[in-house]
Parts: sequence; C-alpha cells; structure tokens
Amino acid sequence: MNALGIDAMRLLLVEDNDQLAHWLAKILRDDGFMLDHVSDGEAADAAVRTMPYDVVLLDLNLPHLSGKSVLRRMRERGDATPVLILTATGAVDEKVVCLGAGADDYIVKPFDARELVARVKVLARRQSPSRSNRLKCGNLSYDMDRCQFAVEGEPLTLTPREHAVLEALILRAKKTVAKTMLADSLSNADAPTSEDAIEIYVSRLRKKLEKSTATIITLRGLGYLLEDGADDE
Repeated sequence: MNALGIDAMRLLLVEDNDQLAHWLAKILRDDGFMLDHVSDGEAADAAVRTMPYDVVLLDLNLPHLSGKSVLRRMRERGDATPVLILTATGAVDEKVVCLGAGADDYIVKPFDARELVARVKVLARRQSPSRSNRLKCGNLSYDMDRCQFAVEGEPLTLTPREHAVLEALILRAKKTVAKTMLADSLSNADAPTSEDAIEIYVSRLRKKLEKSTATIITLRGLGYLLEDGADDE
C-alpha cells in the first residue's frame, strides 16, 4: 500500500509530447502509482493487449494510430479498462464523441495536477470498488466523492483556497509538497497566488487543524508535509 493507504495502481500513459509525459509521469509516480508510458497509438494498442491496467490516460492526437482508434479497438474486444482522455480540444462535440465511443472521463489541457490525480483515483475505484474513497492522515479524513474534510467525523469549514491547499497536501500525505506546487494548485482562481499567500493559508489551516492529529510541517527551503503527529508520540 502507498502513503495514502491505497493499493498501488498500474496506469498506462499514452502521450507523444515528451516534456508533458515526463511531467505527468513524475507527478503520478510521486503519488504512488506504477506507470508505463508509450508515445504512439500502435504501441498503446499493443500494451493494453498484453498488460492489465487500472486506468489508461489517452491522448487523442497520436502518431501511427489515433487515440480514438485505440479506444475503439479496446471496446470492440470487450476491454472495459477505464480510459481518461487527455486532449487540448475542449469542444463539447468532441467530448460527446469520445464519451460515446467508450471513454470514461475527459480532461482538457492544460489541467491541474491534483485534479488529474483525483480523477484517476475515482476511475480506478470504479474498476475496483473495494478501493477506499476516503483518504486519511491521523484523524483527519477526506471524502473524495463529497470533497469534504472532517476531523473525528466533524466537518471542517474551509474557504475554497484553504480547501485546495489541504487537498493538495492530503493527496500527497507524508510527502514534501513545494510551495510552487501549492501555488499551482490555485492557478485556476481569480488571481495569481504568491508563495507568501500560501504561508497565510497554511497558517490558517494549522489553526483549523488544532483538534486533529494531522500536522502540517514546514520543511524550510523545500515546502510542506502533512503527517500524523500521533506517530511521533
């Protein structure tokens, strides 16, 4: 099991942009996923024929064989592996076509890393219902379906930005999260987020977590880490 208490999931990333693929692979592996990467449609088709995956992350515009063709072949032979489409096209018609062809979810580039991780976990849980939909760090819990934090069952009242910061931390519990990554997790907000602002949100969260065993640790020069303070007792 990984730091989140979730059995390791095997993913297939199908992406021909090397820079994007490298970034995605690092994020996903850092979150405890096992990951294979291929950069063209024919290689993707061969991979899903020979290896069972929990989720396939599939770009549409690929060399040799399009993402849509890879998806169609999978569904034609009865392969029900969840497929998350990664694409730069946000048109509704394109989304409808992909979902109609058998895709399970659809995310438009550029996207937030924490949203991608959360969506992958949701799809994997659908494939394996025994997986937990609740993340825990000490007596702090996060219901991923309801997007609700609680301490000993008591809901936490958080602002949207506090929620986003704490979500980014619990998704990577017991791992260092850089200030820049936390700032990026708020990049869709109405204004840019500075690293100084992150310090303010973390300070507020610490006060709201006073009754929790979960603790936000500052790693000077590196970032923050969410861990169960009870482990140190």
